[in-house]
Amino acid sequence: MLPDNLREHSAAQAVETFDSAALTGGKYDRGELTLEIAPGQIVSVCRFLKYDEKFVRLSSVTGVDRFPAEPRFEVVYHLHSIEKNQRLRLKCRLRGEDPVIESVTPVWRAANWYEREVFDLFGINFLNHPNLRRIMMPEDWDGYPLRKDYPVTGIRV
Repeated sequence: MLPDNLREHSAAQAVETFDSAALTGGKYDRGELTLEIAPGQIVSVCRFLKYDEKFVRLSSVTGVDRFPAEPRFEVVYHLHSIEKNQRLRLKCRLRGEDPVIESVTPVWRAANWYEREVFDLFGINFLNHPNLRRIMMPEDWDGYPLRKDYPVTGIRV
């Protein structure tokens, strides 16, 4: 359900009208709108925002590790509507054990390398990604260096 303080934002209202079950929370802080989306609905919400609400540009996809809290991970999407001159942040929270979310590359091809980077550094898997493999670390690298439980000095052998 949409919090009362977000009802004045057209993007938030549009997502609630499109699929109220997909919207799990949100906030407006320092001039930035953030909507929390259920991970299972991320692709349909992104497709709706791109084609119906004109958020045609995916600026970035990144990850956040909230260790030791649960849900441990967040996948964060930054969207931009050039036509409306609006920006929107989407967040999906994932459990620490086997973090998996659907890839948004069918919606924005630009998600390809962003998702590979999040996979490589946080270990979050993106289902149906066309080429999910390491992009920054060597293929034989052990672990995910941006996880908060990753040893600061690296894994010792």
